[in-house]
Amino acid sequence: MFSRLKTLISSNVNDLINKAENPEKMLNQLILDMNEQLIEAKKGVALAIADEKKLERETLNQTALAEEWERKAMVAVKAGKDDLAKEALLRKQEYDNGCLEYKKQWEAQKASTTQLKESLRDLQNKIEEAQRKKNLLIARAKRAEAQQKIQDTISSVSGNKSAFEAFDRMARKVDQIEAQADAARELADLSLNSSLEKRFAELEKSDASADILLADLKEKMKALPASPPE
Repeated sequence: MFSRLKTLISSNVNDLINKAENPEKMLNQLILDMNEQLIEAKKGVALAIADEKKLERETLNQTALAEEWERKAMVAVKAGKDDLAKEALLRKQEYDNGCLEYKKQWEAQKASTTQLKESLRDLQNKIEEAQRKKNLLIARAKRAEAQQKIQDTISSVSGNKSAFEAFDRMARKVDQIEAQADAARELADLSLNSSLEKRFAELEKSDASADILLADLKEKMKALPASPPE
């Protein structure tokens, strides 16, 4: 019985593991199946114990009947009825033989029941251990699932070369824009400096022309005849 139970549980476990998408759901279902099988096992052990008790009662009954016929044989002997005593002793012998047969069956059943009880306790211990491990396994499964998702994300991003190439192109574009801005600013500075220098040059040129004109006027005035005093 326990061999069939073990085979059934192993089959259910392998089937659940192969189909498992949700470890927590799978483990809960597995514990539920184990407990259902435990209930069936307890029923089987209970039947075995009942058979043992029945054989024990029948053994005791055969013993009691043998003793009763022995008592009757003694009564017959006391009454001087040896023939009747012999019949009683033959009946006693039948019950003695029956008692021996029942006793052998009872002892065999008792040994089998003891083994079944030990197997049942072992099964109960294993189920209790499985229940204790369930939460740990669920936690490990969730952690492994989270790690797998992270790894899948990393692999997906790492394998997407076009995304990294787009970043590289954008970086080059930004570099180009910054370079153009620097060039425009430098040209603006050059233009400003050139305009300022031009203004100073014109100012200096204007001052020089006035000096020349003034010098020419003075020379011209020296050549003129002196005017009579008024």
